[in-house]
Amino acid sequence: MTITIEAPHSAGQSGSRPLAIEAIGLTKTFHTSAQPVQALAGVNLAVERGTIYALLGPNGAGKTTTINILTTLILPDGGQARVAGFDLATDAAEVRRLIGVTFQETVVDKSLSGREILDVHGRLYHLPKAQLKAAIAELVALVELEEAIDRPVKTYSGGMKRRLELARGLLTRPQVLFLDEPTLGLDPQNRDRIWDYVRRLRAEQGLTILLTTHYMDEAESLADRVGIIDAGRIVAEGSPSALIGALGADVITATGAGHTAEFMAVLRQQDFVAWANEYLEEGQPSGVQIGLKAQAGRSLKPIVELADHAGYDLADLSIKRPSLNDVFLKYTGRRLRD
Repeated sequence: MTITIEAPHSAGQSGSRPLAIEAIGLTKTFHTSAQPVQALAGVNLAVERGTIYALLGPNGAGKTTTINILTTLILPDGGQARVAGFDLATDAAEVRRLIGVTFQETVVDKSLSGREILDVHGRLYHLPKAQLKAAIAELVALVELEEAIDRPVKTYSGGMKRRLELARGLLTRPQVLFLDEPTLGLDPQNRDRIWDYVRRLRAEQGLTILLTTHYMDEAESLADRVGIIDAGRIVAEGSPSALIGALGADVITATGAGHTAEFMAVLRQQDFVAWANEYLEEGQPSGVQIGLKAQAGRSLKPIVELADHAGYDLADLSIKRPSLNDVFLKYTGRRLRD
């Protein structure tokens, strides 16, 4: 079951825009020598044109498999999907013509210069010579690689390689851009630079972007909608503000040991508690996350007393306003990097 949380519509707001990405019931199982691994168990997606959609999930949840299917790299076992108006099963060539992709790993021949890599990519797409030359000049300026574009890529920093990948993904002027962990491992300055480009592309060209990221602040500040995927299913979806707002006024994290199940059971019976879930750290039970209907204020003492009565030995209590990371914890029971 997917939990969809919507923010209230403002007066006079128009209806939904046409969909750039639509997936219904996508399934995929990989058959290994040990045992079958179900990567997707019925993924549904609806991404409107001209929006940024962030797909969040723990490692192994199905993010990359979803992107690989939507970019025609692999076929699903079941379900249907359309990208830029074309069916993946019957019009894969048209889909490839209308999308751009950057992958987690930089896929370039490091002995070539940045300009040579872009030129080869453009010729593979049969771009006319004059159009290709103009597009390369425009994109090199966009990603600020003018001084390095004729150097071998092996001399590039990690941030420069990511920016070159972004330029390559945009070279064919796609309608839909897929970004798989586009800023993974970059320093804050380069992360901000990449996202400045992404904002400009959406604002100036109406580009639709589907991205995966391990950085919650990116998803919270950039995405129009967020989908949380876990065990091959979308378990929650909505705008970042609506997802966060649905958590309540404050979130308390209680760490300790003892009768966790009993502690959560009594918490869920309290009028001031919106929800309570156990979460994991590095795959092991670590604590309880508690969403409060009102600010923490008078709730701390009752929570301490409830823990004592339930046989849960509290080690620490922390209070904060809810964030997208707390949404992730609530629906998956894990921190993003677990």
